[in-house]
Amino acid sequence: MGGGSAPCVLSVFSLCLLTCSAQSYAVDDQAGLGRTFDGVGGLSGGGATSRLLVNYAEPYRSQILDYLFKPNFGASLQILKVEIGGDAQTTDGTEPSHMHYENDENYFRGYEWWLMREAKKRNPNITLIGLPWAFPGWIGRGKNWPYDYPDITASYVVSWIIGAKQYHNLEIDYVGIWNERSFNSKYIKLLRYTLDKNGLERVKIIASDNLWEPITLFVLQDRELSEAVDVLGAHYPGTTTVPEALKTGKQLWSSEDYSTFNDDVGGGCWARILNQNYVNGQMTATISWNLVASYYQDLPFGRDGLMTAQEPWSGNYVVESPIWITAHTTQFTQPGWKYLQTVGHLAHGGSYVALTNQRGNLTIVIETMTHDHSVCIRPPLLPYTVTAQRATFCLKGSFASISELQVWHSKFDFKVKKPVYFQKLSPVKVSNGSFTLDLDVDEVYTVTTITTGLKGNYPEPPPSSPFPKIYKDDFKVQHPDFSEAPDFADQTGVFEYFINETDPGPHVYTLRQVVTQRPITWVADADQTISVIGDYKWQNVTVSCDLYMEEENGGGVFVAARVDKGGGSVRSARGIFFWVFADGTYKVTSDLSGQSVLAEGQSGTRANIWNTLTLSVKGDNAFGELNGHVLWKNAVGLVPKNGWAAIGTSSFQLAQFDNFAVQAE
Repeated sequence: MGGGSAPCVLSVFSLCLLTCSAQSYAVDDQAGLGRTFDGVGGLSGGGATSRLLVNYAEPYRSQILDYLFKPNFGASLQILKVEIGGDAQTTDGTEPSHMHYENDENYFRGYEWWLMREAKKRNPNITLIGLPWAFPGWIGRGKNWPYDYPDITASYVVSWIIGAKQYHNLEIDYVGIWNERSFNSKYIKLLRYTLDKNGLERVKIIASDNLWEPITLFVLQDRELSEAVDVLGAHYPGTTTVPEALKTGKQLWSSEDYSTFNDDVGGGCWARILNQNYVNGQMTATISWNLVASYYQDLPFGRDGLMTAQEPWSGNYVVESPIWITAHTTQFTQPGWKYLQTVGHLAHGGSYVALTNQRGNLTIVIETMTHDHSVCIRPPLLPYTVTAQRATFCLKGSFASISELQVWHSKFDFKVKKPVYFQKLSPVKVSNGSFTLDLDVDEVYTVTTITTGLKGNYPEPPPSSPFPKIYKDDFKVQHPDFSEAPDFADQTGVFEYFINETDPGPHVYTLRQVVTQRPITWVADADQTISVIGDYKWQNVTVSCDLYMEEENGGGVFVAARVDKGGGSVRSARGIFFWVFADGTYKVTSDLSGQSVLAEGQSGTRANIWNTLTLSVKGDNAFGELNGHVLWKNAVGLVPKNGWAAIGTSSFQLAQFDNFAVQAE
């Protein structure tokens, strides 16, 4: 980096005239300003991606939250987008609905309420967004479709917004339609009407959280729809937009982006798109899926978060490079700032953006990420080259009098593996209205008048360790903020704490599967319900649980080991599943669907009676016990060699679980 005084001895005007063709870039507000900056954010949900975060003990949980949300500390996120839970699988798990049934309302299910409160506690100005991925089945009246009864769907979504305020004092700022699925113009208009009717005129609508088209064409052709939609949101736009979207005059957002493994290439992806989403596509907000990789890594898209927090049992977490790349923008801008029109690409690759709060402050963010070190998971990235270069920035207009700028620097090092993230350098002196930087490849610079930047730091968290080999939960300790038991990751269905106040016996506190109707799905949920737990590497293991079937129609319950799939692939999960049924039978299968039978027979089990199932697996052999007596023994050589433990039901039915225990070798 150089101060640039030698090549800038002329006046700023004459210098920029002479050097514009030689890697000089004007930073000027005289011709007017560009679009309004709306912020950088993270997405919690879209698949239970914050599931394990809530189970961290203090102080580690608060430290993670500080790295995400605390202003001038870490990522300093300006937007938090959450899933409006719909009881269905949405990538890495299910999130519970606030209305499992039509006459049911509970605004304390799940953890998104808690997360939004924690974000607001740290940043009272953070923008909050809610978006459905799935819907409880009653909304569709038996159909896998939410738009046949748009008034019901709109009322359901608005009730979530009202509940956020009434029970958690959370003001939701934006709401979406249906994540990455069809939109319906009539529904969008009715949603706007329902919001307004309930005094929620301030809540804005984002559409359609999918592709730029066809929503842009509908907005251009339908005035009422255009008035209802405030923001056009696209997913994974590859930093580009379409002419029709620009013609609408709407704010354009990359309302879901990134979705990339959070190593340094992932950090490079994030650095490139944060700048180029505006440079190439005029997008004024970028939201990362996901906020924090806080789910079992062997589920789909493992470690695709801004940081990693997937070991609540150890307390270990990792502040990954995307946290500090985010800070390059968020610590030196705020929503409401304006982009300058003078933004663009650098002559030898890379890009720069400039923003101002129109009160004398200026922030310039520069990135020089090379192609192979900034590939995102989607869409494909066309070839391009970046080389080291010297860049001179000429400050004009209201910025011409700036004499000094703060400098923050990150350097990805893919050769020696000694990267530097978010390092404060000496201020750069502005000479005759300009300064010069020597830019290497794979770097990010922030040059700014803002002096409050800080690289926050906590002591190293505990070291990483595997899931405990001996694990027990009797579900008696129930956290007031969360409805789920620690470490269980629901993959189909919803398993919630339950207090059976009519049972004076030993099973007052249980875990209960509560979804009794197939939801309006986002992906192909299983026909069975299942919640996984533990270490995916487990091979030899004993799983035990007390189970209670509440329905007498032949439904069943199971314990399982070596479960090899979750997320959107849960329907094809294989493992060893030990089932008992209310009709007095049992079976052992190598798949969740129950089709590949390894053993079967009479069990004498029935509904409304507690039974204890124990499944022991070692090598290619397994046996199952019912209430302490061996019910079956069998060779199971064709099943997966490793996987999670699990519990579940044979259909969408009420069932309870207690005294879960697992022991692995």
